[in-house]
Amino acid sequence: MEKLQNYIGGKLCAPVKGEYLDNYEPARGEVYSLIPRSGAEDVTAAVKAAEAAFPAWSALSNAERSKHLMALSNRIAERLDELAMAESRDNGKPFKLAQSVDIPRARDNFAFFATAILHQEDEFHNMGGKGFNYTLRQPLGSVACISPWNLPLYLFSWKIAPALASGNCVIAKPSEVTPYTAYLLSQICIEVGFPAGVLNIVHGLGAEAGQAMVENDTIKAISFTGGTATGARIASIAAPKFKKMSLELGGKNPNIIFDDCDFERAVKISTRAAFANQGQICLCGSRIFVQRGIYDRFKEAFVERVKGLKVGAPEEESSRMGAVVSEAHMEKILSYIQLAQEEGGQILHGGKRVEMPAPYDKGYFLEPTVIEGLSFDCRTNQEEIFGPVVTLTPFDTEEEVLMMANSTEYGLACTIFTQDLNRAHRVARDIHSGIVWINDWLVRDLRTPFGGMKNSGVGREGGFEALKFFTEAKNVCFNY
Repeated sequence: MEKLQNYIGGKLCAPVKGEYLDNYEPARGEVYSLIPRSGAEDVTAAVKAAEAAFPAWSALSNAERSKHLMALSNRIAERLDELAMAESRDNGKPFKLAQSVDIPRARDNFAFFATAILHQEDEFHNMGGKGFNYTLRQPLGSVACISPWNLPLYLFSWKIAPALASGNCVIAKPSEVTPYTAYLLSQICIEVGFPAGVLNIVHGLGAEAGQAMVENDTIKAISFTGGTATGARIASIAAPKFKKMSLELGGKNPNIIFDDCDFERAVKISTRAAFANQGQICLCGSRIFVQRGIYDRFKEAFVERVKGLKVGAPEEESSRMGAVVSEAHMEKILSYIQLAQEEGGQILHGGKRVEMPAPYDKGYFLEPTVIEGLSFDCRTNQEEIFGPVVTLTPFDTEEEVLMMANSTEYGLACTIFTQDLNRAHRVARDIHSGIVWINDWLVRDLRTPFGGMKNSGVGREGGFEALKFFTEAKNVCFNY
C-alpha cells in the first residue's frame, strides 16, 4: 500500500515518528493509501527549512517569482487528467467535475497570482512642497496555510499561491481526509525545480500537525479554511500571539427566488447550487426561499430536476453526484435528515443512502434530498449540514425573506433571482453575506474579495486582498 510522504526542504520524507493514518476511498469505503501522521517535530523541520529559504526567495524580483509559480501552473496543466482522477478517487466527487473545475482552478490560481504580482503598484502620497509618503509591502516570513477536504487542490493552491507570490515561505497542511493531490503537488515541485524550502507540505491531523503550526512562534500568519468551531480554536491560540489570521469558515446560504424571476434559469441554477460536489461546497445554497406565488410551480419543477441527478461511480460519464467524503460525514448528514423529520419536515425526494453494486457497495453515496414544511428558525435551517440536503420555504414579502435569510449565525454567500433591478441591488445591500450572486451562482472572478460575515469568517481572500494579507504595510515619509 502506497505511503504518502511529507515535502520538507525540497525533499520527500517520512514523518519523524514513522506513524501513518488510513486514507479511505469514499466511493469504495476502503483504505487505499497511508498518510503521514506528522507532529510538532515535522512542523519544526518545515519551519527551519522555510526560514533558511526565506532570504533568497524574498529577495527575488516579482518577475523571477512569477516564473517559478508559472512553472507549477504549467505542470499542473500537463498532468491535469492524472490529478483529476486522483482528486476524484480521494474525495469521491465525479471525475468530470474534478477535470472541469477543481484542477483547472488549481492551475489558474498559480497563474493568476504569478501574473498579478507583475502589475502591483506601490501607494504614493505627495505632500506638495513638504515631501511625500510611499508604502512598502514586505513579506511576513514563514506562514501557515491549512486547507479543507471539499475542494482539496483547488483551495490548497488558493492559499499557497498568493503567499508564495508575495515573497513568503509556506508550511502547508492539506486535510487528512483528502491529502493525495497535495502529495502530487510535492512531486510537481521537485519536477519543475521549485526552490527548496520555499513550499513545505506537512500531512497529519488538525489536532496534531495543525495545532503545532498554529502554536509555532516563528510562523507569522495563519490562513485557514474549515469549520467555525475549528476557526474559533485557532483564533484562541493565534490571537494572543498577535499572528495575522484569515479564517474562511462555515455557511448556511440562502437562495432567494422572487416571483418575477427567469423561472427556468432559477430552477436550473438552484439545482446546481444545491447539489454540486454532493452539496459539499461552503457556497452551496442550502436554504431555498421561494415567493409564494410561484412556490408550488417551483417545487414541482425543482424536484423533477433533482430526480434526474444520477448518483453513481465517480468515473462514470453520466454521474452527476458521487460519494460524500467519509463514513462519519455520511452519518452526520443522515442524522440531520432524521432531525428534519422530527422537526416536522416532509421529504419530497431522497433522504436515504444509495445502494450501489460492487465494488461500490461500501461507498458513502447519498440521495439528493429536498425537504419542505420546516420553520425558518429550526435546527435544520440554522445549522450547517454540508451535504446534499436542501430545504424549501415559501415567503410573501421582501422584508420577510430578509428576516429569514439573515436569521442564522452565518453570512457567507447568497443568491438572488429577480428581474427587478432595484430589488436585486436593494436585497444585495441588506443581506448579511460577504458574497452575493444575482441570477447566477459560483461565478468567480479571481480579482474579487472572497469571505464572509458573522461566524462565516474573518478577513478576505482573493485578488489583491490576498496579496495584502500576506504582506506587512510600511509607510515611509520623506521630508524635503
